[in-house]
Amino acid sequence: MASVMDDPTLARHFRGHTDAVTCADFSPTGKQLATGSVDTSLIVWNLAPKAHAVRFRGHQEALTDLQFSPTGDLVATSSEDTTVRLWTPCIEGESEVFRAHAAAVRSVSFSCDGQCLVTASDDHEVKVWSLSCRRLLYSLQRHSDVVRCARFSPDGRLIASCGDDGAVMLWDASSGQCVSCFTDCGGSVLFVDFNSSGTCLAASGQDSSLRIWDLRTSKLTHLYQVHSAVVNCFSFHPSNNYLISGSSDSTVKIADLLEGQVMYTLHGHKGPVLTSVFSRSGEEFVSGGVDGQVLVWRTNLDSRLYRDVLRGHSRRCTADLSPRLAHLHPTVAHLRQPQAAPIEVSPRAETSLNRLGLTIRLKMCPLLTERGRTLPSGLSDLIVFNYIQFSVNV
Repeated sequence: MASVMDDPTLARHFRGHTDAVTCADFSPTGKQLATGSVDTSLIVWNLAPKAHAVRFRGHQEALTDLQFSPTGDLVATSSEDTTVRLWTPCIEGESEVFRAHAAAVRSVSFSCDGQCLVTASDDHEVKVWSLSCRRLLYSLQRHSDVVRCARFSPDGRLIASCGDDGAVMLWDASSGQCVSCFTDCGGSVLFVDFNSSGTCLAASGQDSSLRIWDLRTSKLTHLYQVHSAVVNCFSFHPSNNYLISGSSDSTVKIADLLEGQVMYTLHGHKGPVLTSVFSRSGEEFVSGGVDGQVLVWRTNLDSRLYRDVLRGHSRRCTADLSPRLAHLHPTVAHLRQPQAAPIEVSPRAETSLNRLGLTIRLKMCPLLTERGRTLPSGLSDLIVFNYIQFSVNV
């Protein structure tokens, strides 16, 4: 296989915020970039050459997160002023305000159909909102500390949340039930998100590491400990083969998920990096940080291979499915029964075994006794299985 890419190059450098840049997102078309800051303003940058930018004001305190809607006609922002706002990115004016949290709102995320929002807050709650009805639908209340981030899965069926209690929780978006919980995160978890297929979930936080779980098995598949300080943010490449991460060590790193190693380290910021996001096409990514800079990087990560993947998808009749809720393995501790129940054998199988003149105690025990001899447990299981198979086929 040919070499993957040339070095990423700095394509644009935007200055407009007067304080730390905390959040950013590309529009679905890639023609606009929205950024939010501690200076309380939202700026929507038009990426065409020499195009203007529009500054939106309305929040009373720092912006903490933002996201374009799937159609690109709205931008949602969250703030430390306890509110969530909806903006029309092409019009400078007032915004719609959502109020329900009792403390700073840390994140905001659209569902895949653009009909719902999920927000996370310092009040220990995750809330889901209906945009068509402009009302609160329900709250998720299992976290015991500040909730730092909440995200919808790509198909909208799951919600992932994380917080200062060190837990990453997975929720059924339709019922509001917690279906899985990961607690081996090494401290406060600051950011969580799904890959584009919804099969993997990643989280990063205070212990300077980044973890990725396969939701089909609930097993940890990647553990990256490549930053020397808190990992504040990350973003999956649309191909799911790469990931960028931003850290308080002032660097942005690009990891190859197939090879399991870091490919590039970027040093464009003078201070902690607070946001890093790929565009929908994967050809660009943006980073912002405490230095107030907004840096847009151009890359050809996996460009040839990714185009082939997209062409292949257009010829396929079915796509890779996200994990079903029924298949998610619970990751919380559970009690085991002191003795397992006996194995039940069908009457036909039992008769066949008796006909052979063999007495088998079909119980979940470590030993099997046959003609006074003791057999190893693995061999006994094999004998029981083979006798049952033989009797059923007789």
